[in-house]
Amino acid sequence: MTARGGSRVLNEIDVETAEAFGPAITHGFFTRGGGVSTDLYASLNMGLGSNDEREAVKENRTRALAYLGIAPDRLATPWQIHSATAVVVDAPFGAERPKADAVVTETPGLAVGVVTADCGPILFADLEAGVVAAAHAGWKGATGGIIEATLEAMIGLGAKLSCITAVLGPTISQANYEVGAERLDEAIEAAGPGARRFFKDGVAAGKYQFDLPGLIIERLRKAGVDGRSVDICTYGDQRFFSFRRATHRGDPDYGRQLSAIAVKG
Repeated sequence: MTARGGSRVLNEIDVETAEAFGPAITHGFFTRGGGVSTDLYASLNMGLGSNDEREAVKENRTRALAYLGIAPDRLATPWQIHSATAVVVDAPFGAERPKADAVVTETPGLAVGVVTADCGPILFADLEAGVVAAAHAGWKGATGGIIEATLEAMIGLGAKLSCITAVLGPTISQANYEVGAERLDEAIEAAGPGARRFFKDGVAAGKYQFDLPGLIIERLRKAGVDGRSVDICTYGDQRFFSFRRATHRGDPDYGRQLSAIAVKG
């Protein structure tokens, strides 16, 4: 099931949205368009961990929050480490961001977000409970439990599985995600034999094409939530940063796009 709300542009900010969340929620899967960064990072680079100028990244984040209608200092993004750790917040992080891969809140007017450049950004919302979350799901997080940890944290704030909607944002597609046999073995070890169906034989011997979006949606639905996807490939769509595309080009670094969500204040 897809959950496209369309691409919207406001003050040159280009954003993909999903119709699933409703008017009480503000959210966006931001592209790389509408920022101030240059060169490899042109132009809406949100990655604090990149080698881009920090002031440029801060301005880009301010622009994204303005689009969402959120105050410029009301964004919480973690130090992502491909873990199964979700944290609950009621205020933006200070100088020391926690090492985690999902952020959950029930605080209106506080945006929670993750940055990606091929991995899967997932936005969650329980409209009745007023609980939202953002999770970063690469292959390790998706097979290792980041989805389940996010849902557990949301339930701890009063959310109900039957009321949670989750939308997967732009993620590298199976056609563009070639991996070695070791990735197949690791996925099966972490997620069980059922993970095998998300790998098909690649063009080269001993290689596989990995359907990361398919695996994420499967994990969401098995966890008991309504899982949907905007069905956009970060590698194939030049509007998005892509770690793999940058690697294939021989670029020394790459930008990251933001996916963020908030209950309107």
